[in-house]
Amino acid sequence: MSDTTTTNNQVTTGLYIGGEERRTEDTLTVPDPGRAGETVGHAAAASPGDVDDAIAAAKKAFPAWAALSAADRAEQMRAALAGIAEARDEDAAILSRENGKIRMESWVDSLVFELRWNLALALADEVDATRTLEPAPGIPVTTTVAHQPLGVVTVIVPFNWPIAILGAALPHALLAGNTAIVKPPPSAPLATTRVVQRVAEQLPPGVLNVVTGRDADMSALITSPDVAKVCFTGSVGGGKKIMELASSSLTRVTLELGGNDAAVVLADAVLDDTHLDRLYAAIFDTTGQICMNAKRVHVHRSRLEEVAAGLAARLEKAVIGYGLDEGTTMGPLHSPAQKAFVAELIEEAKSAGADVREFGTLPTDPALADGNFLRPAIVVDPDPSLRVVTQEQFGPVIPLLPFDADDDAVAAANDTWAGLGGSVWSADPEHARTIANRLACGYVWINDHGATRLDLRAPFGGMKQSGFGREQGIDGVRAFQDTRAVADLDPAALAEH
Repeated sequence: MSDTTTTNNQVTTGLYIGGEERRTEDTLTVPDPGRAGETVGHAAAASPGDVDDAIAAAKKAFPAWAALSAADRAEQMRAALAGIAEARDEDAAILSRENGKIRMESWVDSLVFELRWNLALALADEVDATRTLEPAPGIPVTTTVAHQPLGVVTVIVPFNWPIAILGAALPHALLAGNTAIVKPPPSAPLATTRVVQRVAEQLPPGVLNVVTGRDADMSALITSPDVAKVCFTGSVGGGKKIMELASSSLTRVTLELGGNDAAVVLADAVLDDTHLDRLYAAIFDTTGQICMNAKRVHVHRSRLEEVAAGLAARLEKAVIGYGLDEGTTMGPLHSPAQKAFVAELIEEAKSAGADVREFGTLPTDPALADGNFLRPAIVVDPDPSLRVVTQEQFGPVIPLLPFDADDDAVAAANDTWAGLGGSVWSADPEHARTIANRLACGYVWINDHGATRLDLRAPFGGMKQSGFGREQGIDGVRAFQDTRAVADLDPAALAEH
């Protein structure tokens, strides 16, 4: 990867189009969210012409790639992933610096990409499967129902878990027979570009491409009539913009957007250390910056203080600091704007008279003084109309909302714009499943919650404004295919009628 260099501890990445590396005069400067004023590196900034070239390269490569059997594609994809772990430590360090999250999470980010890639390849035998409809009274044909790839696919990933999230869509798109263009997040593009390019170098030219740059120069990834589908993970506002752009060419989309996940803690919930550790991680992993994190905890009134105390005990041990520093358990928020937004939510709750409990100590290192660090907080029994309840905080703050009856909890959990994930906590599995089946969201955990506990074989996606379409599993493969029916006239059956 000669286009990926490290100089003076700064990383530089280029574009990868049609099997070739490409430099650009214009670049994106990638800031360090923990050390204000420091630069992690520079990513190539694609021009509209570069984007057009990437689309053309993927279009050119599509017929030959689509003509392969799924088994043959899987074989090439398996070989392309060989050795991916060799640079994982370096990738993790880069991602931690550009994202802000702790090194361990960044390391897992790359690992999950590999896991998802291999789970997708295990579906190869199902990809080309067909279904036959035999002749029936009044229908003198034998019909074969099969699936075919769409064409060129754009995959757009966010800053928080970019490599892992890419693994939920990219291998499924390629296995289905599509060619792809990956657009890493402009605020944290470096590690993702490195990983994608290493894989792309092992595939036929044009099958996999990666372009980085400013959104204003990259609209063709969505609007071009040569792009068959866009798979986008990001904010609700971003999803609306994607839909608007895609409408011009009726490009189909899969949208995995923001969440306001409710964790419902029933009266009989088990609240030992194991379960409280799970709940804590579900809320505060990645400094709260995960779409499927718990964003609201609806707690039976009899257990409210128990949950508050359990979370407080864990927050008191949180070490807020630089993501690469040993011992750090909570890094900075990714951007100054997000830090300001979350701080505003906390101050608003205080002004409204809510019981706001803050924890931890901000870093004392002068080099971190202006980083995007924020003390985590819990807000106990706030007014449900406060923004800390109604909006996605995407930061280290959580409202705890008491309820008295299960029906009230379900109604409150569903009373939101979002429908990504949710969870139910109970010692009674049957009761928990009953409540889980009433939650209006795409994925529900029982006695657990969060990205680290996601079944990577199962379809994942949202309802309501959390998006539509599903990723992972065979459902995720089918999302990148069209269904085709071929009817073969049966003369014998025709004669009978």
